[in-house]
Amino acid sequence: MKKIVAIVVLLGLFSCSEKEVQLPQAEVSVLKDIVDHSPIYMFFEIQNKKDTIIDVNRKNSISSTNWVFNIDKRLPLKLVIPEVIKLQEKKANSAHSKKDAIDVFSYSDSIGKNLAFFPFTDVKYKLDKEFSKFFIKKHATEYTPYHNFTINFNKKNVITIDGLEVDRNEFVAFIKEFSDFTNDGKLIMLHLNFDKNLTYGDYIKNKILAWQATNEKVQLSSFEFIYDEKQLPECGCKL
Repeated sequence: MKKIVAIVVLLGLFSCSEKEVQLPQAEVSVLKDIVDHSPIYMFFEIQNKKDTIIDVNRKNSISSTNWVFNIDKRLPLKLVIPEVIKLQEKKANSAHSKKDAIDVFSYSDSIGKNLAFFPFTDVKYKLDKEFSKFFIKKHATEYTPYHNFTINFNKKNVITIDGLEVDRNEFVAFIKEFSDFTNDGKLIMLHLNFDKNLTYGDYIKNKILAWQATNEKVQLSSFEFIYDEKQLPECGCKL
């Protein structure tokens, strides 16, 4: 943790503070450099010795800049994503926002020993009752031109593709093999679903894993589904 914080401070992304953000770690840098940015912090706290809460520091969020979200890896998605949505809306509704400004999540590249970033500017979140399998059916016309895969990271952080469990180490190869096999000209679209109780650290690792499967024939959907398993409609099918 001390090494990660030292890197973050060295790169100037964290202002002086008694609080620390434990960043997620991954073994690849999606994006290494970002300039003209505003830092946003989401801190992990325990209240009443048992309740996890989120403390959001957004006072430095200047709408005309790129935004770097520094989020503690221990926070659950059910606390993180609603705050991310609020900030997305704030920026979108600001008269000072720049058209080409981006939003990124920060994390630590454990191999390159550098701070890294994952862009998510165009991501639109669907919460609680939404799941890509049902969403695709509702919007069938829009998704007919694609090979659509529902990728689910469940509450145990197990990966399924259209209900079929896939080993994490074989995920990229699975998608690549299908991509190499199909020759009908359709793009493959990966629709990502995350149980809302997953930690933000797991979320970033899973997003990076999915990103590693993309190429000129495989793309990520701009919709992401942060679902509550208890609120999903009963379908008698595997998620």
